[in-house]
Amino acid sequence: MTCACRTTGIAGLEIAIVSDTKALIYDRVEHNPLHTHNGTLAWGAEYDITTDTVRVLNPVTNTFCAAGAFVSNGTFVNTGGYPVTLTGDPITGLQGIRLFTPCNTGNCDVFENPARVRLTSDRWYPSALRLDDGSVMVFGGQVGGGYTNTLSLNNPTYEFYPPKNIHGYNGIQIPSQFLKDTLQANQFPLMFGLPDGNIFIVANTQSMIFNWRTNVETRLPNIPNGVRVTSPYSAGAVLLPLSPATGYTPEVLICGGSTLSDTASTSTFTTQFPASKQCVRIVLNAAGIAAGWQVETMPQPRIMPNALLLPDGRVLFVNGAHSGAAGFGNFKDLVGQSNADNPAFQGLLYNPAAPAGSRFSQADLPTSNIARMYHSSATLTPNGTIMIAGSNPNQDVTTTKYATEYRVEWLSPSYLTLPRPTYTDLPGTINFGTTFTLQVTIPSSATGVTVSLMDLGFSTHAAQMSQRLVHLVATLSSDRKSLSIQAPPNAMLYPPGPAFLFVLTNDGVPSFGHKTIIGTGASPPVDEGAIANMLKATNGPQAAALTQLSPAVGEGSLPAAPP
Repeated sequence: MTCACRTTGIAGLEIAIVSDTKALIYDRVEHNPLHTHNGTLAWGAEYDITTDTVRVLNPVTNTFCAAGAFVSNGTFVNTGGYPVTLTGDPITGLQGIRLFTPCNTGNCDVFENPARVRLTSDRWYPSALRLDDGSVMVFGGQVGGGYTNTLSLNNPTYEFYPPKNIHGYNGIQIPSQFLKDTLQANQFPLMFGLPDGNIFIVANTQSMIFNWRTNVETRLPNIPNGVRVTSPYSAGAVLLPLSPATGYTPEVLICGGSTLSDTASTSTFTTQFPASKQCVRIVLNAAGIAAGWQVETMPQPRIMPNALLLPDGRVLFVNGAHSGAAGFGNFKDLVGQSNADNPAFQGLLYNPAAPAGSRFSQADLPTSNIARMYHSSATLTPNGTIMIAGSNPNQDVTTTKYATEYRVEWLSPSYLTLPRPTYTDLPGTINFGTTFTLQVTIPSSATGVTVSLMDLGFSTHAAQMSQRLVHLVATLSSDRKSLSIQAPPNAMLYPPGPAFLFVLTNDGVPSFGHKTIIGTGASPPVDEGAIANMLKATNGPQAAALTQLSPAVGEGSLPAAPP
């Protein structure tokens, strides 16, 4: 583990890799050291992952606890948020939609127009997922602050960006019974796009398959042993790699979480309450659903872990803690302001292809000395390293335990110590069902290669939204100099939009993962009638009396205005 000499300037609450060299970072509005060119507080930045330098961005609304995903043309969409209270701006982020289109010129910025481009209603702690038509579904959230979601705070609906006329709801939010049934621990629901176009969703202890085209919820078995797996009892979760060798059969892995109550008073909770050691897997076909969740046990309990897919198909868990839960200011024995304690300083590797009982390993994984607690983030980068940032279990910036963290750490998996393949000639766009050819240089020790196509996801609150790995069919030429690759056969297997392509040796050593666009690069479907009706039927974001919905202290409370 190495630490960057420079810092992010804003706490790394939310991160998405947007190009071969850049990461987009959002924080909340707080007293960060980074300021805009106008001298106001900054809460958005573009981070160069090759030089560890920062370029300030200028979002208008508060990105605190927002969701995010790319659409099919490569624009990153950040949705939801919280009130702005430190800058005097009357516009809240609860209905925010922020668009960032990556560029090579160094002058692209966040676009916001809350009067016309907005969510239909307030959403704090929502989730987002890129769909097979190139749009984004925004699911759930709260209309105000609170440690857990409640009947009065719940927003049990979903919507789309761009808006759709669907299910009798023309451009506006659509009710979800699942979001009512999963109170009170259903912040940041876990969402995974399946190869048949449906969505697997987990919240609290419950799970379902959701057909967004028909608005049909099909309930699946609950998480075993009463373990809650969504915020504030966050587990790490991934859709395991999709492979043609298995007919792209989907399987989901969820590790960690907590058995703390979602209804009891938090004044009785302790930061020393052990997190869960439980890992569960479910195969999402008829036989797998009938068999239910298969249970494994991690070496240590974990709460708030980031679960990262590596190009070789393994899963790396980093960040979080071994006891307590997410949030700040709520438990009876706070550590500083943190509801959690006992940081997870060492990562954990999980090999889904290994036999049960031998899938976990910490060999060769370094130990950090930086606590990555609530409001941490992590992501795989195009060069195969892991970027680790953030941690701020506090109401505002603080230097007391556990302090607001601006340092970036880089974890280099052991595969980076071996000779790596390289390639050129990756097309800028790759349409479905086509074949393309790369020029490759393969280490002499390699006897073969594979190809992993990846969405690196959007990291926040232990969720890796839209993260995905699809193995592509590839044929190496007899002279080992060219590689013929078949693109994903359809958009349900890999939704149209950005992707990073890794060529790996038979030993699992990845190349640099260069960015491309899967599909045509066209914008997602736009329904002007749905947009017009959304604007007519909904109010734009306003300051309103949002403090009435926010607790005075603890998670969801508002930072004090500067003196």
